[in-house]
Amino acid sequence: MSLIAIIDYGMGNLRSVSQALNHVAPSSVTVEITSDKETILNADRVVFPGQGAARDCMRELKNYDLIDVVKESAKTKPFFGICMGMQVLMERSDENEGVECLGQYKGEVKNFAQVIEQNTTGERLKIPHMGWNQIHQKTDHPLWHGIESGSRFYFVHSYYVQPEDTALITGETDYGIAYASAIAKDNVFAIQAHPEKSAEDGLQLLKNFTQWDGK
Repeated sequence: MSLIAIIDYGMGNLRSVSQALNHVAPSSVTVEITSDKETILNADRVVFPGQGAARDCMRELKNYDLIDVVKESAKTKPFFGICMGMQVLMERSDENEGVECLGQYKGEVKNFAQVIEQNTTGERLKIPHMGWNQIHQKTDHPLWHGIESGSRFYFVHSYYVQPEDTALITGETDYGIAYASAIAKDNVFAIQAHPEKSAEDGLQLLKNFTQWDGK
């Protein structure tokens, strides 16, 4: 038996993520929502979901004493970040007048408001970016197996990731600009969209993760 730990720090659509993973995971895989540090560190794979504000996310990670656990998991095992669980992997977010994040990767989380102000296409863009949009695959990755480039995923967010190293970008989405909607490096894959709400392609992405060895 192997264990997928979904990190519970009081934020995120945990039950929906858990149900989706249970739906696609092999019978040999157990999915557990947990805030227990030892359980997370001993898990075979880790999912780091999140929604809401960066400031609240970082505060709750600190309150649950999980910051070091998240960082260690992202270094040592297949690790899947979702939405805010992707954004706080950066160094800093513009949200809430500036929030220091986990610093797993160099880069910032930027507000779509600037994009809309500078948009010259005449397109009227709403904040948050909410609903279905395409993800264009920029690199090959095992988690894209069975998913066509340009497939549509479900998004709800007002900020987007801007990594310093563009080689991290494995998926890109257009919303005023082309922005990084999925990043990957070594054993880490993170996505801005909500795969648990993204129908068959979202389920395929999660299924791929349940079988991924992080390489």
